Amino acid sequence: MGQFFEILIRSVAGFGIMMVIARILGKATISQMTYHDFVAAITLGALTANFAFNVTMSTWQILVALLTFGGIAYLLMVLAMKSRMLRKWISGQPTVIMQNGKILESNMRKLKMTLDMLNQELREKNIFNIEEVEYAVLELNGKITVLRKEEYLPVLRKDLNLQAGMRQSFPVELIMDGEIIDDNLKQNGIEKEWLLSQVKMRGFSINNIDYAVKSANGHLYFDLYKDQIRHTVDKE
Repeated sequence: MGQFFEILIRSVAGFGIMMVIARILGKATISQMTYHDFVAAITLGALTANFAFNVTMSTWQILVALLTFGGIAYLLMVLAMKSRMLRKWISGQPTVIMQNGKILESNMRKLKMTLDMLNQELREKNIFNIEEVEYAVLELNGKITVLRKEEYLPVLRKDLNLQAGMRQSFPVELIMDGEIIDDNLKQNGIEKEWLLSQVKMRGFSINNIDYAVKSANGHLYFDLYKDQIRHTVDKE
């Protein structure tokens, strides 16, 4: 009977500890599972299970291991936020698997992804004809995002004022975490001087910009570190 109550107490304590760790790691970790999040979740789950019912092991030993792995997961998350280079290594990066309507077989082989898997993902997005796809990207969380070809996009009211025949392009990330992404500039034929002139024209500086992207319609979007929003919305 004493062992029964010990398991009961340890189970409640393990659940409470995991709730605290999950709260510290934040909502993004739960919704956007990346490489290190996946490893951390499996390890923490196994340790919590042992903490709950493995009475042959010391409670404090498992507790130390549990808190250590939770701390490692939190540290990696912080490092990923601080450095784009570390973020690419820790969390990985999105992979283009279709470009200009063509399947990139080499990228699919690297991802160990089959055509059946690709077609399944497209069907889940109500795309039964692969000819409708202009770009497809495998995101960090393992989900595929799709940009349809222009002729297959739904018509919006504002589209009626656009010129017909405008070629659609993929959005280009120009600045991330206050640093210019030189590789993206070179690959898309964008001059660095032009970007700097656009930044200066808007009264910004590179260090003040958190994120900048050239959208599919050619417009520039800038997001500053200081958003000047007094009251942010955060629904629990």
